[in-house]
Amino acid sequence: MTILHSESCDKIAVVIGATGLIGQFLVAKLASFSHYHKVIAITRRPVSYESAKIENHVVNFDELSRHAHLFNGDVLFSCLGTTLKQAGTVAAQRVIDVDYQISAATLANKNGVAHYILVSSSGANSQSRSAYLQMKGELDDAIKAMPFKRISIFKPSVLLGSRNHFRLGEKIASVILPLICRLPGLRRYRPIHGEEVAQSMLLISQSDGEGITEFLLDETFPNQIAELTGD
Repeated sequence: MTILHSESCDKIAVVIGATGLIGQFLVAKLASFSHYHKVIAITRRPVSYESAKIENHVVNFDELSRHAHLFNGDVLFSCLGTTLKQAGTVAAQRVIDVDYQISAATLANKNGVAHYILVSSSGANSQSRSAYLQMKGELDDAIKAMPFKRISIFKPSVLLGSRNHFRLGEKIASVILPLICRLPGLRRYRPIHGEEVAQSMLLISQSDGEGITEFLLDETFPNQIAELTGD
């Protein structure tokens, strides 16, 4: 996919998780897309960006309510997430993957943000025996219950792309899954490049719509995007 260009506009994008695999691609694309005149990247550590339209605000996510004014724009993109290895414990991972996410979404909703775009996970289910998929499912359920005008939830499986830290499990899965996912019923678990997810999020943010849409990144994913964007 290529980066879109359009007539200039005064839209504001708010991004959390801007330093992750998908978030980095997304912020770069938003910065080069004239439809947005400002990109507010809310991070836990300083990040350098080349574009003057990107505002980086470093905040303590344990005190997000003190920064409520930052969650003010047209679209909130949430790419926030961590791993058990990085977090150290399931409880610590839950704080980032669920608590911070719900706090940010609540602030955005109160500020009148119309469109919430979330990166979730394939297999997310609040009743799952997997702690990770259970967390993702609980977050999905909480977000769906919020009165945003529009909610778009992307559910990728293994993400491909360069990371700042090595993930052995994802490296192995990126080799094995493309073969396994040729089998019927397993295609939703196909690996997908982080940049492709970011591009699709950008496309969806520029399409019209209301209500809740989930994108299961299987073989129907390109058609879903095309139907909503008119491409």
